[in-house]
Amino acid sequence: MTTDPAVELSSPAAVTVEDELRVFLEKRLKTTLTTDQDIFSGGVANSMFAMELVVHLERSFDVSIVGADLKMDNFRSIRAMTELVARLRQPSSDGV
Repeated sequence: MTTDPAVELSSPAAVTVEDELRVFLEKRLKTTLTTDQDIFSGGVANSMFAMELVVHLERSFDVSIVGADLKMDNFRSIRAMTELVARLRQPSSDGV
């Protein structure tokens, strides 16, 4: 399994994550977004919305976002969230 984000984003599951996130964000924020657009700059979203994103990602993609993964940079763009979900879905290196 690769850890290259460019490869991860080209996989069918990652595309589905990206597409779902785009639909959710554009409906919720009532704006069109690019994959790399910072949704927290320019007043598109606020820090309270970040908590909503954590819950949405956990429920929609069956991942747990805890500790260091809760940093704001993981939620700034569709690409960042897609990469976070892809990384969290990978089996842990200790086999658990």
